Amino acid sequence: MAKSLEEVNQSVVTQGKKSVYRKIIAFFGPAYLISVGYMDPGNWATDIAGGSQFGYALLWVLLMSNIMALLLQSFSARLGIVTQRDLAQASRETYSKYVNYILYFLAEIAIAACDLAEVIGMAIGLNLLFGLPLLEGVLITVLDTFLLLFLINKGIRKMEAFIITLVLIIGISFIFEMIFAQPEIGSVVKGLIPSMPSEGALYIAIGIIGATVMPHNLYLHSSLVQTRKFDRSPEGIKQAIKYNFIDSTIALNLAFFVNAAILILAAATFYKNGLFEVAEIQDAHQFLEPLLGTQWAPILFAVALIAAGQSSTVTGTLAGQIIMEGYLNLRIQPWVRRIITRLIAIVPVVIVISVFGEGVTGKLLILSQVILSLQLGFAIIPLIHFVSDKSKMKGFHISRLTQIAAWIIATIIVSLNAKLVFDEIKGWLETSDNPMVLWLTVVPLALGFLILLLYIVFKPFVAKSKISIPKSFSP
Repeated sequence: MAKSLEEVNQSVVTQGKKSVYRKIIAFFGPAYLISVGYMDPGNWATDIAGGSQFGYALLWVLLMSNIMALLLQSFSARLGIVTQRDLAQASRETYSKYVNYILYFLAEIAIAACDLAEVIGMAIGLNLLFGLPLLEGVLITVLDTFLLLFLINKGIRKMEAFIITLVLIIGISFIFEMIFAQPEIGSVVKGLIPSMPSEGALYIAIGIIGATVMPHNLYLHSSLVQTRKFDRSPEGIKQAIKYNFIDSTIALNLAFFVNAAILILAAATFYKNGLFEVAEIQDAHQFLEPLLGTQWAPILFAVALIAAGQSSTVTGTLAGQIIMEGYLNLRIQPWVRRIITRLIAIVPVVIVISVFGEGVTGKLLILSQVILSLQLGFAIIPLIHFVSDKSKMKGFHISRLTQIAAWIIATIIVSLNAKLVFDEIKGWLETSDNPMVLWLTVVPLALGFLILLLYIVFKPFVAKSKISIPKSFSP
């Protein structure tokens, strides 16, 4: 099988570094490309809604999501380091051809949904900062594709440096926003204690979790860790796993800071002033200056939004290449692949904005998060199976205790996302003029996905039990 992201595979040498610091720096980078997916514009919408409606009360949901994300991303990195396969390649080797086609199709939809959120977010950012119409902003985002091609041709380290710069811009912007907003520290600490103010808060909490753990990031991380060339001895592999875990911890905590800052900003400005209905990014931007008394607050907000959209879209397009090559073993020119990914996201946005106007962007952002929620289980469950497999992981499989924790997390995420999807479909059926169309299309599709999910959960267990039955007992 071809190597994952062949043009940059093992392109960063980590051997021969004298100090521990230099070794860690050599491994640093992949997790920052992952972290931007955790602070993309889709997250902004759920964080703003959570902060404006419930103040600081849902901060603990962000913290819990971050812990879940860290565990899952560490599994993804472990899979790539040990097996030299990304998640898509590992799935292709494990499941039947038809199951893989469906998994590929779902992963492609998830990336398009994610790209949709990033395209809209960046277009909103350009609109807020420069007054550019949303439609023109959406079309400008096509240029990202060429930026990505330029960066990857310069080497993975240059791309990592570019993304880290954008992450720093987002982080610094929100440090200033926190200074302007002056949140109540006591309330912030209290918000880290689990509580659920109402059923409406549960819906927002599910949205936050759905927006936090991104399926495409699991594919991406398992590939990006393979850009490092290191000693393939058991000791070298162990060291690579450790340094990548440190990388992930720092990067994802930075993403947690950004998400927490957005929620705290919404709580300290909108919730505090009785503006409980602020859920749209444009509304949040509009109210910042009058509420905080400085013109810099909305400017920094828009700059951070553009940086978040730009960085997320680079990594999302890269993930598109990984899943196509991994699931289908289909290699096409990277620039062709990236333009296809971008057009899949842009065409629906252009059509919807042209037909329904600019007011629907908020609904599109929420829809993109629901689509991501649907796909999440199809990435998490195979990943847990793979990293628990002793033969596949050559002795570097996760411990029994970690497996239990992983299955609990998977159950929580899949259950919450299933509830979100169920509620959305129920809402559509209640408000639709012609519900029969939904009963004949959306409902059977959702049931089909549920059956596939159950198959993916139980197939490896059934296969293992067959292997473990002694031959004398077999019929």
